[in-house]
Amino acid sequence: MPAALRALLLGGAASATLAAAASAACPAVTVADMQGLSPAFPQQFELAEFEAAASCTLSFAENPEIASFNARILGNPDLPPLAERLPAEPLVVAPYTAIGVYGGVIAGTSRATEAGTSDLLSVRHVNLVRYSDDLQTIVPNVAKAWAWNDDFTVLTFRLREGHRWSDGAPFTAHDVAFWHNDILLNPEIFPSTPARWLFSGEPAKVEAVDDVTVRFTFPAPTPGIVNRFAVDYGQAFLPRHFLGRFMDRHNADAAALRAEHGFATEAEAVNFYYGASDWKDVPSPLLKDAARARAIGVAVKPTLESHIVVEDTADGRRLVANPFFHMVDTAGNQLPYIPEIRETYVPEREVNNLRIMNGDVVWKQQAVFLDDFPLLKENEARGNYTINLAPALGENTYYSFNRGSKDPVLREIFGDPRFPRAMSLALNRDEINEIVFLGQGTPMTALPMEPATVGFLDDDMMTYHIAFDPARADALLDEMGLARGADGVRVRPDGRPLVLRLTYANQGGPVQLHELARDYWAAVGVRVDLREVTSDEYRAAGNNNDLDILSWKNDGVSGPAISNDITRLVPPFGDFFNPGPGVAWSQWRNTDGAEGVEPPASIIRLWEAANEFIQHPLGTPESDALGREIAQIHLDEMIKIGTVGDIVAPYVFRNDLRNVQPLTAKTYDFYWVYPYRPQQWFLAAD
Repeated sequence: MPAALRALLLGGAASATLAAAASAACPAVTVADMQGLSPAFPQQFELAEFEAAASCTLSFAENPEIASFNARILGNPDLPPLAERLPAEPLVVAPYTAIGVYGGVIAGTSRATEAGTSDLLSVRHVNLVRYSDDLQTIVPNVAKAWAWNDDFTVLTFRLREGHRWSDGAPFTAHDVAFWHNDILLNPEIFPSTPARWLFSGEPAKVEAVDDVTVRFTFPAPTPGIVNRFAVDYGQAFLPRHFLGRFMDRHNADAAALRAEHGFATEAEAVNFYYGASDWKDVPSPLLKDAARARAIGVAVKPTLESHIVVEDTADGRRLVANPFFHMVDTAGNQLPYIPEIRETYVPEREVNNLRIMNGDVVWKQQAVFLDDFPLLKENEARGNYTINLAPALGENTYYSFNRGSKDPVLREIFGDPRFPRAMSLALNRDEINEIVFLGQGTPMTALPMEPATVGFLDDDMMTYHIAFDPARADALLDEMGLARGADGVRVRPDGRPLVLRLTYANQGGPVQLHELARDYWAAVGVRVDLREVTSDEYRAAGNNNDLDILSWKNDGVSGPAISNDITRLVPPFGDFFNPGPGVAWSQWRNTDGAEGVEPPASIIRLWEAANEFIQHPLGTPESDALGREIAQIHLDEMIKIGTVGDIVAPYVFRNDLRNVQPLTAKTYDFYWVYPYRPQQWFLAAD
């Protein structure tokens, strides 16, 4: 047995020995005052580690109102004592500046049920591990420890003894295996296994070694997968004790239970709660059929997160603290300090700004736009809030022409490399930077890797065909035979005007940017009609291959993301939430050519290169060489046209919110606020 794995598996025994030596009351350690303690991982301790380092015994305390919040969780039993609700090995968190107080509500806004919600999702989020706020160091969370074998094909996690779901049921390694084996690999729930959970075309093998040890065995080296468990919105566990009730394999009475509640199949019953997605903000049972949920006796599936949904309407949702949450502060107080989250749906940008200026928003970073910064800054005192700027990753809004368009004439036009080159040269990125981004960004192209997080891109790559040169753009379009008509609009080979539809959601990029792009392209004879839709409508159209131009923020491309997930590197060059221009190419591959559009050889090479890329640790010579090859193919094919990157972006918090750390970066790629431990936020009375 490798030494690292032995240490992992024996960690619990060592912890018990250390804990026995502790004796005195524990110091209230904060990040601002670590009192001489140096944890193995930044800003947090394992319980035995903390007690040994501080020569103390930690006593635990709870929110005095936790029983009343528990009473709002449909189906939850009366609470046992806190000592029975915490794991035997709780995670001890050092607050940033002060031990907090219980109480209050995190009030925030999103656009709709599945639009702009990930910011508040990240407030309550947990996963096996997470990135610390340096965005460099992976630290324990739900998992206590992890270890690799020598060739990065076997990954073993150790979970926390005595950890419980929000309904009090034990959380074990079997819940991890259930998520993978009974849900992801279940053809009734996923007719095709999600591509991001395939490795060299094959799924991993996941097995519960014992209640606190789970083993992932991959068909090929996959060193970057720990990054996914640190930044991903999807959680690698589901409550087997609850969802398994509806499945014949786990419950002899499942058929009768399904019939009792009107479910025709296992998949229908499971998806009533799971929604056929690891994305947690699919419409909840409270929105789908509240009466049925009440009859079953459970409103939403049990969670390990800090908060759980108790109300869900067309106007928003309410959440309360999970009474079995696994974190405590260094004074022994169970987290979270703030026991409620109130999320209100506000689709209109102007109304959202007004709510911020009125002091109605406690925290918000998603969909706070740079061009609104002057307005929001001017009204800070009025709303008793602070607006700050942080470096932004994944905020470079791109344009991409649908290479598999259902319109064969457009497909031919978009497939000519002169066309995307011309459209790129027609954009005045310097002007875009000044008008839309207040001069705070850098004109650049869009590649499926964030330049600030990888080392294999050079300046020539990032400036490929981005110079403003409308004369050259005109010449390229002329060379293609796209002559102008009498009205100045170029004519397609079939004699029709070259009119493109730019359907967009304002969540995906600034509206003003689209208006400028439309005008730049009109100047070279390409008419673009703008149409604003909701995020859900945009995603549906993109995934159905119904868009001429795709446009969104170039997210999901940080080094940690692409080290384990090739969805931005290969067709369709995106996912459900950020669909790319290669849907038809992906269909061709997935159906062995029976459907979709056959891609050129260079695109076919991407699949091979990308699968090889994630088999090497990020930053190694092998990884860098493959990453550069992938980037060059994207440039040659001009898959996505970037606009302005390296921008700063605003975020807002009300001044009574404490233990708020300045953001290292504002980015979805590290899952918004997840690295900053929002469970230790508190609301001050003054």
